[in-house]
Amino acid sequence: LCINYCNEALQQQFNLFVLKKEQEEYEREGIQWSFISFPENQDVLDLIDKKGSGILNILDDQCRAPGTTDKTFANDIYQKCTGHTRFEANFRQVGARQFGVHHYAGTVEYDTEGFVEKNRDELPKEATELLLSSTNEF
Repeated sequence: LCINYCNEALQQQFNLFVLKKEQEEYEREGIQWSFISFPENQDVLDLIDKKGSGILNILDDQCRAPGTTDKTFANDIYQKCTGHTRFEANFRQVGARQFGVHHYAGTVEYDTEGFVEKNRDELPKEATELLLSSTNEF
């Protein structure tokens, strides 16, 4: 999900700076050209990272709450993301705790198994104590 999110953000930047800005420049300079249409992908970026309702935000909330599991994470995203045009969770996917995201390059299906544990990937207690005891400024 994170790699595809980065790809979406890069695609948005490419569309903005290479396509949209260049076409605006051509228009300002009166250059003859054929308009290139391209899809907007802000909605998929919002699905993934919007505060309060994005998949990554939901995952962070799940990791802060006690007793959460991949199942509770899956149920939370089904509840909060169903109805979003870029989100899918059909009967088969829900049964397998999976979901799909309609990315710029196509639909990708994700399995929620391991999401919560991987996101909790905390520093060992000893490493945290060592960093906190350092006299060097970070």
